[in-house]
Amino acid sequence: MGPVSEPTRTRRRGRLARTAAAFAALLGLAGYVALHQMTGSTGSPRCTVGSGDNRYEFTPEQASNAATIAAVGTTRGLPERAVTIALATALQESALRNIEHGDRDSLGLFQQRPSQGWGTPEQIMDPVYAAGRFYQGLEKVPGYSRLPLTVAAQKVQRSGFPQAYAKHEPDAALLSAALTGRSPAALTCSARTAEDRPGDPEQVRRELVRAFGAKAAPKLVAGGPSAGRSAAEPPVLMVPVRTAAGSAAGAGADERRGWELAQWAVARADALRISEVAYGDRVWRAGEARGGWAKATGASAAGPASVRVRLAP
Repeated sequence: MGPVSEPTRTRRRGRLARTAAAFAALLGLAGYVALHQMTGSTGSPRCTVGSGDNRYEFTPEQASNAATIAAVGTTRGLPERAVTIALATALQESALRNIEHGDRDSLGLFQQRPSQGWGTPEQIMDPVYAAGRFYQGLEKVPGYSRLPLTVAAQKVQRSGFPQAYAKHEPDAALLSAALTGRSPAALTCSARTAEDRPGDPEQVRRELVRAFGAKAAPKLVAGGPSAGRSAAEPPVLMVPVRTAAGSAAGAGADERRGWELAQWAVARADALRISEVAYGDRVWRAGEARGGWAKATGASAAGPASVRVRLAP
């Protein structure tokens, strides 16, 4: 047999390279699957809204940002549709992550550009400010609540890909229904048990007031030196349930407000070191593997007038 020609050697080397690359890809896939099985549903905190096929799963970071966007909208007196539009926009622009980069000088949840008058970089990276600026733009759109979501969002964002917002509308609708309180006990999280650092009642108070206004300022009823108790006792805050002025009267409006506050607390539990949230006859606990709302009995119930928030000790 004569010497192997150069073209033949080249073909063999190409086949070997492709085989090696395919083998490496299979090893990588196997490693990913193994890691996902070990850390996916039980090792990493996750949040869920909805149920069955009509469900959206996301991270505590995304849940925290979604809750802020919703709270800013309802505090401005805007309807659920406005919150859905804002959430779909943020899902497309940043996947609900407060990112410090983007196209050109775009930043934050809504990829707003300082050079286009949206604010300073520091302001845009503040989720409360960024959400407020989006809603300011949306409120200037005549009849936005009757427009297709893509049209309403595009009139604010001026995106190069306006149709991209449409695919996020189902998930945004699930989120807004829960975070505006219309869907009770719909948002759940399997958060960490918060053993690495304690919750700070003052931080929770600040965040509630920034998102919902002064009427949402909670009262510290247990735990911590300021309550005359042992510092080791878990702090407990009672958040008053008060409907906004001019809202529909009756128990229905109060209950919706209560669930809005309660699910905001669950969505922000990982960031604010919240270990338990109770409203009415339902309670959520961070340490439970499923992360869902359970039936509350006896002392674990909270009643309709306030949301009880227990922090990590």
